[in-house]
Amino acid sequence: MHLPSSYILRNLWTRKLTTLLTALGMALVVFVFATVLMLSKGLEQTLVATGSPDNVIVIRHSAETEIQSIIDREQAAIIASLPDTAYSLAGIPLLSKELVVLMVLPKKDQGKPSNVTVRGISATGLTLRPQVRLTQGRMFHPGAREIIVGNKIAQNFANASIGKKLRLGLGEWTITGIFDAGKTGFSSEVWGDVEQLMQAFRRNDYSSIIFKLAATATFAQAKKQIENDQRLTVEAKRESRFYAEQSEMMSRFLKILGLSLSAIFSIGAMIGAMITMYASVANRTAEIGTLRAIGFPRSSILQAFLWEALALSLLGGIVGLAIASFMQLLTVSTMNWQTFSELAFTFTLTPTIAWQALLFSLLMGLVGGFLPAIRAARMNIVDALRAA
Repeated sequence: MHLPSSYILRNLWTRKLTTLLTALGMALVVFVFATVLMLSKGLEQTLVATGSPDNVIVIRHSAETEIQSIIDREQAAIIASLPDTAYSLAGIPLLSKELVVLMVLPKKDQGKPSNVTVRGISATGLTLRPQVRLTQGRMFHPGAREIIVGNKIAQNFANASIGKKLRLGLGEWTITGIFDAGKTGFSSEVWGDVEQLMQAFRRNDYSSIIFKLAATATFAQAKKQIENDQRLTVEAKRESRFYAEQSEMMSRFLKILGLSLSAIFSIGAMIGAMITMYASVANRTAEIGTLRAIGFPRSSILQAFLWEALALSLLGGIVGLAIASFMQLLTVSTMNWQTFSELAFTFTLTPTIAWQALLFSLLMGLVGGFLPAIRAARMNIVDALRAA
């Protein structure tokens, strides 16, 4: 004999206030748990989406970021002559020699300074990033002190609109356009002509070389040829893999911090669920005795109270997840620990995160309801009826 589910739900409804308060406590924990995973996933997806699997990035050997990398002009010319580079319909090699530097710019609201990535690109630099499109203004003219800025820069930094001038290096640069790079890290960058930026920052060397493979399957061959060339001290990576590595450190930190906070908060939520269920057992002593007297076994009582605790935690999990889903409407700006520049990204909710949050909620309910359920199941029939 098993107690009907309507009995379990009716008991939760009867204690509306305690049910609501306990569910809200669990919802808060699930909210923290889900938002941390969403934050980590948003950061990861933003940086992974920045790179293309068809593109290869070449940086100095052992350099972790483009800012740390130096490639001299002689080495750049050798890399540019490799046979695995794709060509455009006009016969132009799809390769961009690039400079990446950090520049401090004031934020729009508080005027607080923050690091911004400034990228000098060659004429084909935009072609290599099909996800990037100009939404306002025009492209900068090669050879001119003109720049285009990502939409996140335009939104968050002062004097970052079309027609304004930004001081970069030794001179002022006119903003001619604003580009949208979707949910990628490029949206938080400033782009200009590589040769002009090298002069402005007194640089003689490039930071990286980006080129598109003639065929994706030739990556291993191109990598071997580049890294085995004794004239070069560089390494080649798929652009998508390079940017994925950029997210690993911060993503790991966010997960550890968030899961630690969730574990601490979950203890309080489980204690709250346990207190609620113990109170339920105490208030329903006569009811439990009656159920046992009319033939319901201990296992049915145990299952009923466990299902009650799980239903309570599931309610809290759904509420917490629903609230967390609204975080996707927000854009977060933080410092990329690899490049020390500002990076804007959004919270990202995936089906995997949703299931993990609900399972975490059910686990809290199971742990919090187990001991009260055991107590209810072990009640002596005679003692329970006398308590009535």
